Amino acid sequence: MPSGKIAEILCGEIVTLARSCRAQLIVLKEFPARYRPVLDCFVRRGFARAPSMPMTALNIEHDDFDAYMQNALPRSARWQLRKKFKATDGETIALTVTDDARDAVDEIYPLYLQVFDRSKFRFEKLTADYLRRLGSDMKDKVRFFIWRRGGKVIAFSLCMVEGDSLFWEYVGLDYAVALDLHLYYYTIRDMMNWAIANGYRWLRSTGLSYEPKFRMRHDLDPLDLYVRLRSPLPNAIFRLLLPWIVPARYDKTLRKFANYREVW
Repeated sequence: MPSGKIAEILCGEIVTLARSCRAQLIVLKEFPARYRPVLDCFVRRGFARAPSMPMTALNIEHDDFDAYMQNALPRSARWQLRKKFKATDGETIALTVTDDARDAVDEIYPLYLQVFDRSKFRFEKLTADYLRRLGSDMKDKVRFFIWRRGGKVIAFSLCMVEGDSLFWEYVGLDYAVALDLHLYYYTIRDMMNWAIANGYRWLRSTGLSYEPKFRMRHDLDPLDLYVRLRSPLPNAIFRLLLPWIVPARYDKTLRKFANYREVW
């Protein structure tokens, strides 16, 4: 069945379903912007469309990270990155890439919690069991990047692969050394080099931490929310308010991106 027909059926029945479940609020979340024509039927049925915190996308069709810096970044940005990388000169940091990190979960999960606890804006909190199950349930899609220094895990990234894209989902850092060694940028360089060497064309990242992504010339990859209240009269007011209360409107860094208007 065509996706447009499925959307029409769903938007025609979902309010009735919400009433039977006594749900006051209906939310469809995290739909890529390319689905806007298909999902416009929800807007016609009283839903408000508003931006979620967007993902980002970086084209990595270069020979390696050094070529990316030379081709995509201005001189000042290249200088700043090279200065950060000097912090690891003389360090021996080993990278392991695996589709199953069950043996390392006890080491990487505390690093994830360090990043989570420092974040001012949070989504769901992962569990250690979630990381364990990825290696058995989604082995074909998941990639764990794990960095060790002197045998101790100091950083990890959880990524997904799909088509020509590497999706950067979560990160964990040991803040006892992360800031001094600029591990955030060190790990990005390693992930990009791995992705390029393995034929991927895009590095896509979940929302937040927009400032370094802006400096590295990512584009925004918009995601949409479709929201309505079940009751018609309150919903009429809510539709006007929603675009003004979503966090994406008030993130100052988002406005710096060249394609910010596409978020709306």
